[in-house]
Amino acid sequence: MGYPGEKQKDQFIIGKRLDNFFSGVYDVYVFTKQFFKEVFLPPYEFQEIIRQCYDVGYRSLALISLTGFITGLVFTKQSRPSLAELGATSWLPGLIAIAIVRALAPLITALISAGKVGSNMGAELGSMRVTEQIDAMEVSATDPFKFLVVSRVVATTIMVPVLATYMCFIGLMGAFVNVHSNEQTSLIAFFQHGFASISFLDLFASVGKSVIFGFTIGLTGCYQGYNAAKGTQGVGKAANKAVVISMFLIFIEEMLIVQIVNAIRPV
Repeated sequence: MGYPGEKQKDQFIIGKRLDNFFSGVYDVYVFTKQFFKEVFLPPYEFQEIIRQCYDVGYRSLALISLTGFITGLVFTKQSRPSLAELGATSWLPGLIAIAIVRALAPLITALISAGKVGSNMGAELGSMRVTEQIDAMEVSATDPFKFLVVSRVVATTIMVPVLATYMCFIGLMGAFVNVHSNEQTSLIAFFQHGFASISFLDLFASVGKSVIFGFTIGLTGCYQGYNAAKGTQGVGKAANKAVVISMFLIFIEEMLIVQIVNAIRPV
């Protein structure tokens, strides 16, 4: 038999890619199912969870603080000329509060965490897989999945909402600096006007989004690292995929959650 035709080659390549795609989806499903099974069963690795919360939360404070303050300051500065043309600069606190609480704080926090935390998890677990440390844990009395994966996913699920809430206040403080320097608005008046535009639905949606984002970052980073290919290149690919896939999923989740929240928001 001769070589297959170009059409047969294309069909073969497409079929192989579809097989790989659905195989990957199934592997993710099994990985996620195992997480939800392990997270509720003892023993509970509280000490490791606390250590991971420290790594995810406290070590990200400086970056979150700087980014949040600059975001609030720059967004306010850019919004001022448009409102000044309408003589509506008094709307700035409410506008900034809506933008930061509803979208900017949870989204930017999640993207920063995906780049910092997700890549770290992918590289750390990937290097442990390559150096066979995970295999060594499997033959010992330690459950590597519970110790390495469950603790990290729980930590990101807890700490990303905390960081997003913190970034809300830091971003509003950056906005206040700009508003105060132009209108001499007091801090109390700024926050009263700002939070008058925010509903409980906005707060719950912001926290809920952050929880989902944190879970996505932790699960994606751990999955890529835990299933990294052998060799040093596998570690780099695991870290890179953890960041890229996490960010892609975050944007998809943001779009879906916004549609759901707007559908239930009172007119």
